[in-house]
Amino acid sequence: MAEKRKKKLKSKNLSLILWLSFSVFAVIVIAVYVLVQNAVINQRYREKMIIELREAGMTMTDVIYQRPDMGEEALSRYLFEISNRYGVTARLITADGGAAFPVTEETDFAEVTAVLREKFEVNGGRGEIVFESGADEIAFASVVSFRGEPYYLYVTDSLQSMGELTEDLQMRSLITGSVAVVLAFVVSGFVSMLITKPVVEVTEKAKELARGNYDVNFKENYVYTEICELSDALDYASSEISKADKMQKELIANVSHDFKTPLTMIKAYASMIQEISGNDPEKRAKHTQVIIDESDRLTALVNDLLDLSKIRSGINEVKPVIFNLSEYLYRIVDRFGYLTLTQGYVIRTEVEENLYTRADREKIGQVLYNLIGNAVNYTGEDRTITVRLFSRGAFVRFEVVDTGNGIPKEEISTIWERYYRSSEMHKRPVKGTGLGLSIVKSTLDKHRFRFGVVSEVGKGSCFWVDFPVPPEGSKEDAAPASANGTSDGAVSSSDKKKSE
Repeated sequence: MAEKRKKKLKSKNLSLILWLSFSVFAVIVIAVYVLVQNAVINQRYREKMIIELREAGMTMTDVIYQRPDMGEEALSRYLFEISNRYGVTARLITADGGAAFPVTEETDFAEVTAVLREKFEVNGGRGEIVFESGADEIAFASVVSFRGEPYYLYVTDSLQSMGELTEDLQMRSLITGSVAVVLAFVVSGFVSMLITKPVVEVTEKAKELARGNYDVNFKENYVYTEICELSDALDYASSEISKADKMQKELIANVSHDFKTPLTMIKAYASMIQEISGNDPEKRAKHTQVIIDESDRLTALVNDLLDLSKIRSGINEVKPVIFNLSEYLYRIVDRFGYLTLTQGYVIRTEVEENLYTRADREKIGQVLYNLIGNAVNYTGEDRTITVRLFSRGAFVRFEVVDTGNGIPKEEISTIWERYYRSSEMHKRPVKGTGLGLSIVKSTLDKHRFRFGVVSEVGKGSCFWVDFPVPPEGSKEDAAPASANGTSDGAVSSSDKKKSE
């Protein structure tokens, strides 16, 4: 009980898992999108500022070089106009850190000059450079010559506007992301319910099936292919379980009846021996023979049940050998010779000589005996059956034909089931347990041999099996023929005595 409770605690609702998964996935995607978007916009904005800053600096440089005769006041005015156009701040700084034509009121640029001198030394003393001059400023600098004197053109732009843009973008992204997360929660909840709804329906129906309701219908027009396939499989399973349950009940009823009858006979005749025939040798012998016969019947029933159980569970493995099927079939047919002598049955054989196969000899002997015995039990008033064995290319075909009333089409699919009984009532000359054809089917399925029956009402039936032909050259290793396998309808000791 404790383990079951732990399992229940560990198990999670599928709908909840899907909803959480979709929601977490949506949150991750939105968060990554916002972060990447902010990073990309900041990068692009910075690159645009640098391009504009460089363009402003190069424009100012061109003006200085193209108008060497320009006065200080005019040059200051030009630089101021260009600065306003690009939204930057420009200064001309002397080599010793003084302001030549400052746009602003600043006059001491000693620290800036030291930094520029160091950076231009690294750059070879010429060209232009772009660098961050502070936490919130980007600078462009170039060395220019005005009236024969060297100057530093120092142009800067503030990053404050980019910070404001970033904050605004982050706020918008936060609002958008929050709305997207809420929508993701709602949509993922709806989708998870849509996905799990058919699963829940199938689960509830499966619980009904587990409670023993085999009439539950799993087939519905589900949207998902996998759920449709699952419902079809469960519907098929329900049908098979229903059949198995019905067969189990019939099996229990039939086995109980088959056990009850001989046990009642054994008890009755044992009481008769004790009370009536104990001192009469002749009566005692008859009564004890009945007990022996009924005991043989019980033994055959138990053996067949054990054989069928072993075959279907895989415990009784197939041990194939190569053997002469023609000779083996003759030996099995000979076991029915007592019927021709005592009851007038005619068993015709049309057997080609030296036909070999590879199979489990004893189990195939049981199959052949059961099929022939079944034909004997259901043949017509002429008491004639025909046994054939002939070559069909890669196979050897075995057929046993009776002249009985045949099998109705609606019963053909059930003749291989345990305790199948034909609707025709008649005396069965070969005693059986009702498991013969079921053992035949299980054995041949285990061998993976093809088999079947062709029947027409009023004209008899033909049961057939295709045995594979072994490869050329393997017949030299063939095992000697034998027919000692047990079978449904095995002749009891009393029958053997009668046949003798």
